[in-house]
Amino acid sequence: MTTIIDGKAFAARVRGQVQAHVARLVEERGIQPGLAVVLVGEDAASQVYVRNKHASTIEVGMASFEHRLAAETSEGDLLALVRQLNADRSVHGILVQLPLPPHLNSELIINTIDPAKDVDGFHISNVGLLGTGQKSMVPCTPLGCLMMLRDHHGSLSGMNAVVVGRSNIVGKPMAQLLLGESCTVTIAHSRTKDLVAVCRRADILVAAVGRPEMITGDYVKPGATVIDVGINRVARNGKTKLVGDVEFASASAVAGAITPVPGGVGPMTIACLLANTLTACCRANGLPEPEGLTA
Repeated sequence: MTTIIDGKAFAARVRGQVQAHVARLVEERGIQPGLAVVLVGEDAASQVYVRNKHASTIEVGMASFEHRLAAETSEGDLLALVRQLNADRSVHGILVQLPLPPHLNSELIINTIDPAKDVDGFHISNVGLLGTGQKSMVPCTPLGCLMMLRDHHGSLSGMNAVVVGRSNIVGKPMAQLLLGESCTVTIAHSRTKDLVAVCRRADILVAAVGRPEMITGDYVKPGATVIDVGINRVARNGKTKLVGDVEFASASAVAGAITPVPGGVGPMTIACLLANTLTACCRANGLPEPEGLTA
């Protein structure tokens, strides 16, 4: 019988762990982790994400610092704010919500964030540290996937893993994390020759290609664990429906375990943002990192 990996329940557990650790930090050491989120412009989806992040941050007992800037904010003004947050000792995590308006250089902005406060894990220093197996801030979505895989399997050592997707945000860091768990890792993508055959070799199949329901049951090795990172809105019968990169009905008939959309990987992203902020706070204060919440 196929196991449905409940990301919503798992994320609630992670938030509970973070909340308990934050409470101890505040009570025993007088330290409150703080997360600053910067939103530039009026992008509707970004506004929803920022509201959810703010609510979740407050819920676990952290300080939340919101900075909402006009869409026409200059690059110089945004860089000045980032540098101000870098210097603010009450801020342990900084997140600049993407996408930014087109007149702003996203890479420049992200790489101006103090790498120790880069809780998105996008700074080039953190990318390099992760790629060389050193301590870094890890992107939230791949970290959430890894947590769920560890919880389901225990050790991942020796397993064949295929990551479909090569983005800097999910695909590449996911592959690095799986290598760190001693998996044999293949990065595939939409142009991979005989993609179905490549995927069918996987004990762990991570779909992060950004194409609605591209991965069907034909791609899945019987008994494999399928992690669906995709979040796509499609029109069905006059209504909008949220689907993943995996065609759930056919894939779940073959897989040993699978994450649904919604309710799978999605809830883990904000939970891991909170975990990263806690980790950054502990590192900044020379304290032990929270167990089970890091890569």
